[in-house]
Amino acid sequence: MFKFGKKFLDFEKNNRFIQRVLFLSIPTAFIFILLVAVDLMSMVMAIVSFTSIIIFNIILLFPITFEMQQVKKYIENLASGQNVEDYNMKLSEKDSQAIVEAVNAMHSFWAQKNDILEAQTISDTAVLDSLPDPIMMIDRSGNILGANLSARTLFGKNITNKNVDKLFNSNNFIEAVNRVLKKESTSENLIFYVKQPKSQKLYAHIKQLPWLSKGRAVAVISIYDMTKALKIEKMQSDFVANASHELRTPLAIISGFIETLQTSAHDDEKARDHFLAIMKDQAEYMSALIENLLSLSRIELNQDQRPSEKADVEKLIDEVKLALDHKAQEREMNIVVEKEAHLPEITADKAQVKQIIQNLTDNALKYGTAKTDITISVHRANHVPPSKSYKVAEGEALAISVNNKGHKISPEDLARLTERFFRLQEHKDLNIKGTGLGLSIAKQIILRHRGNLTVSSTTYQGTTFTIYLPVEQ
Repeated sequence: MFKFGKKFLDFEKNNRFIQRVLFLSIPTAFIFILLVAVDLMSMVMAIVSFTSIIIFNIILLFPITFEMQQVKKYIENLASGQNVEDYNMKLSEKDSQAIVEAVNAMHSFWAQKNDILEAQTISDTAVLDSLPDPIMMIDRSGNILGANLSARTLFGKNITNKNVDKLFNSNNFIEAVNRVLKKESTSENLIFYVKQPKSQKLYAHIKQLPWLSKGRAVAVISIYDMTKALKIEKMQSDFVANASHELRTPLAIISGFIETLQTSAHDDEKARDHFLAIMKDQAEYMSALIENLLSLSRIELNQDQRPSEKADVEKLIDEVKLALDHKAQEREMNIVVEKEAHLPEITADKAQVKQIIQNLTDNALKYGTAKTDITISVHRANHVPPSKSYKVAEGEALAISVNNKGHKISPEDLARLTERFFRLQEHKDLNIKGTGLGLSIAKQIILRHRGNLTVSSTTYQGTTFTIYLPVEQ
């Protein structure tokens, strides 16, 4: 018991050791005073006896006080998160040892609980962040306490602690949130429209959280963007409508010739060969039409996704020239390429850029005058020319021009060239094959790249289509 004496000087200043000794000794002092007063004990004997009792109390209380001081420091270090594994305690009292063991058991229990809760929290956060739709938790005042990755991406990284009424400029949405927060409703579902940062149709689900949910969160809000779904639905509807309308004529022609071949021209070999050639042309037209409609739908579906890959326009032009040289030779035409030196690569969808250049060059060969040159030129431009209907990209651009020496196109027809299924009457009269979708496809690709398309047509210079594509998105 006296082995703790060497550490007496390490006692805390406010350990109250002296007060405890005196507190235990004072009752005995009163008894000795009373005995001396009635002459049952001498003063000297009383002083010696009282001193002995004080010494006994010191011997009794010293180890307990010292060990309690060690236990106190140990618990304080444990509570502050310090490493207590190397904390050396010398405890001889069973009660002190029991207290430390109980504290260690409690610490291990809550440490394990904390690890489980932390792992669960990380798991829950990872699951919420993997969801594609924005999810937010709000408190009783409508302040956002937490948000998943989709919500932080859509509304900004600093969305936490903002009030939910700052998210959308929609009275219907704010009123629905307030009804849930005021417990007038356990959940609300609504569809509303917003114009900022872009025009969208949104579906919101607002639901009260159970009272036992952790933290200050009282409700959760999930947002679903219906814009793309509606866009896909409209595209499907347009595809069916356009396909059914445009396929009706060739199907009628093929059906008519089949009926003729089965009846009056059954044994007419010359008529059969003629009809089969027409049917083959119509089948090729339908195949090209469906392919163009599908291509148009795919481009429109990805309209909001900005390109991120790099494209070498010079290389793409060379590939187009190589692919169409044979067709040019059939019409005794020549494809001439003019390039400015040291052209930069652009941020663009390579396949789509090549598709535009190939469509325009193919049209130039198809509608240009035989035995003339088709000129593809590319040069730098300071900017993309502005458009009246959409915002173009800023900064430097590449201008890709395709020129043919065909007939002049009237200003009225120039304004309609990018309309779906629009074809010049002159081309129809000359029985030049086409679906009327090539320039519509080009327009959608240019819209996705935030570029622009200009067309000029004169009697002497022919017709020139110029695509402006930004160097950077």
